[in-house]
Amino acid sequence: QVQLVESGGGSVQAGGSLNLSCVVSGHTDSMHYMGWFRQAPGKEREGVAVIDSDGTPSYADSVKGRLTISQDNTKNILSLQMNSLKPEDTATYYCALDNSVRPLYRLAVDEYAYWGKGTQVTVSS
Repeated sequence: QVQLVESGGGSVQAGGSLNLSCVVSGHTDSMHYMGWFRQAPGKEREGVAVIDSDGTPSYADSVKGRLTISQDNTKNILSLQMNSLKPEDTATYYCALDNSVRPLYRLAVDEYAYWGKGTQVTVSS
């Protein structure tokens, strides 16, 4: 079974940076997409950034230019470099995987079956 464990969250001031990591274990063959999603209290979970098996990233408009997704050579570690953080970035961040994501819906939460437990990011003003 696939397991994902996030780390790297914390509390920072607006304009600060964090780097999130997700360690993937288990059988990952045919996992075509990896991604980061976030959920703030009382709000829906939303896609932040995803990356396909070729290394092509996709970002939500709200984070373009500030957040960068990457994966290691074995695709067992997913990272999210977060720069110029804003208070609206405050949320629990989750990593996710799936092997059957439809490209046009690659940032959609419902496309992903495997999820980590999340790591908290808090950005203060």
